[in-house]
Parts: sequence; structure tokens; C-alpha cells
Amino acid sequence: MLTNSVDDASDAGRPAGQNGEPRLETDAEGGVLSCRLSGAWNTRTVARVDASMRKLEAQDGLQRVSVDLSGITSLDTAGAWIIERLVHAHQTRGADVTVTGESEAAKILLPAVRDAVEQGGESRPRQKSSLLVSLLERIGRAMYEARDDIVYGAHILGATIGGAQMKLGRAHAINPAAIVNQIDRMGVGAVPIIVLMSAIVGAIIAQQGAFQLRYFGAEIFVVDLVGILILRELGVLMTAIMIAGRSGSAITAEIGSMKMREEVDALTVIGLNPVGVLVFPRLVALMVGVPCLTIVANFAALGGAMLIAWLYSGIPPEAFIDRLRDSIDLSTIFAGLIKAPFMALIVGIIASIEGMKVGGSAESLGGHVTASVVKAIFVVIVVDGMFAIFYAAIDF
Repeated sequence: MLTNSVDDASDAGRPAGQNGEPRLETDAEGGVLSCRLSGAWNTRTVARVDASMRKLEAQDGLQRVSVDLSGITSLDTAGAWIIERLVHAHQTRGADVTVTGESEAAKILLPAVRDAVEQGGESRPRQKSSLLVSLLERIGRAMYEARDDIVYGAHILGATIGGAQMKLGRAHAINPAAIVNQIDRMGVGAVPIIVLMSAIVGAIIAQQGAFQLRYFGAEIFVVDLVGILILRELGVLMTAIMIAGRSGSAITAEIGSMKMREEVDALTVIGLNPVGVLVFPRLVALMVGVPCLTIVANFAALGGAMLIAWLYSGIPPEAFIDRLRDSIDLSTIFAGLIKAPFMALIVGIIASIEGMKVGGSAESLGGHVTASVVKAIFVVIVVDGMFAIFYAAIDF
């Protein structure tokens, strides 16, 4: 027989229950462990018996464990946690655990902390998953999140178009002032950065193309290269990427901050469709602004390429324009412009989805703004590639 007693009472001449100190008495014999707890087991005192309780949790080979709580005079969630942790540790090893002498507080607190102990208790053996399992788990979670985003995007698009306040002639009609304001912010306000970036990219393409074509004496073909590449692909793609970073993040931040301040709930309370009121003007502004900005980006990129071709390769602007007229046609121009409304719709819907998913913290807002930009740029590039494959299939 092994008998152990742990008593941290400052006054050894008084019983533990009277001086408020926790007391743990154990008796182990033949695979049977008996524990008798007494005194105050609360937040202020359980630290004094925590080490002893952990030693009891670590004992292996026990067939039966008995825990007597009749001597406990005070119990809170901290004490219930440490007791339930001992019970759970031996139950997971297959021991028969019985708890007796429960007070009314113990009958309430022990079941209350049981789920937390079972889910995150330190006594549970941790299963290490392999790298392949972790990778597959991440892929599965990403697929489910993508599915949820697609469903939510369809909901937002439908609610935007079919919202009650969007019907002309109803009490809450379309607000042209809100649409014009968003066009000014997202379209006109983005012109300087679009012009600057597009001109630089067009100049870089022209310089690199002329540098390589110089070896073959075909520098004039840099006009064909720049014209087709800018008008079909890069003009709309650069515009969509910059709008995703500039306007998409702003949409997510605006809607997310409204969600945090419960302004979205207020719209619902007064009978309006929050999706239509907040998203519709922004989507319309993007649908109008992105094609216009694409045209501006095309002109800026061609202007930058023309300047570099003149300074670097000696191709005068007149020759550049004549060659450009011969190398492109309307299909080249429309191949890029057709993509613009789809890019605008993608950026707007993704930004709105992430804005509506914002929680009540600043960390949530920052995370969803970042996710909005990353997802929008990724989807825009994928859709641009799908358009390229489709154009090649129909010989457009």
C-alpha cells in the first residue's frame, strides 16, 4: 500500500477546509487509486496542488480510480478544470473512474468544463498527421471555401440585380448620384496611376522587344509586338490588377467597416437590401469605369512604346502609327475590351464577398482586405487565360 498526502495549509493545526487551503490525499494499491479532495479548490488555490495532480494524471496501469469530492468547501471553474482533467486522463487510458461526494456546484461545473477538457486537454495524446494528410486537408478546406465563395457570389449578384430597392418606379429606386460618385472615385480617380503604370510597362516592352529584334534587323516589328500584346492582353489585365488593388480593397474596407459598426444590420432593419444598396452602385461604377480605364491604359501604353521606339530605335511616330495601323484591326481592339466588364464584375463581387464576411475586429478587416486583393488578382489572371484559350479556339 502507498499512501500520500499533500497539504499546503499554512496552519498545520487546523483542518484544510477551515483555513481554505486545498488538500489532496491519495491511496494507491493493486491498480486502484483513491483520491480524497478537501478544502478550497478555486482560482487562487489550485496552483498549489497542480503539480501533484499532474503526477497523478501521469500514473499508468491503473484499473480503477475513485475521486471523493465530499471534503471540498469551495469550487470554481479552475478547480473543476483540474479535477476533470484528472478524470479524463485516466478515462482515456481505459480506467474505471468514479466521482463521489459531488456538491451542487460540482454537479454544474464538472459537466460544463468537460467538453473543453476533451477537446483541448493536455492529457489527450496528440496524433501527428503526415505531411501528405496536412496537404490534402488544406486542399480540401480551400475547395470548400471556394465553393462557399462561388455560392455567395451568385447570391450577391442576384441580390444586386433583383433587390426590391433596385426596381425602377418603386419607393426605393436606383440612386444615380451614388453611381456617379463611385464612378468618380473608382474611375476618374484611378486615371493618373493607370496612365503612369501603363506608359512605363509599354515603354519596357518596346525597349526589350527592340533590343532582341535588333539582332535580326527587324526592329520595326516591335510595333506589331507592342500593339497586339497591349491591345489584346496587357492593357485590360494591368487595368484589372490595379483596380483590384486600388478599388477592390477600398470596397472591402468600406463594406467591412460598415459591417463592424452594424450599419449593414441597420439597413436590414429599415427594410432595405444591404447587398443592393451597398454593392449595386459599386458594381455599376466598375462596369462603366474599367472599360474606360482600359482604353486609357491602351493609349498610355502605346504612347510610352512610341516614345521609346523613337528614342531607342529611331522609329518616328509617323512610321509607328502607320505600322500599327497595318498590324492591328478591330478584332484586336475588341478582344481586350470585351474582357473589361467581366474583370470589373469579378473584382466587385469578390471585394463585396470579403467585405460582407468581416467580423467585429480590426484583425478580421485587415485579413479580408488582403484576401480580397489576392483572390481578385488570381481570378482575373485565370479568367484572362480562359479568354485567351477561347479566342484561340474560335480563331478570334
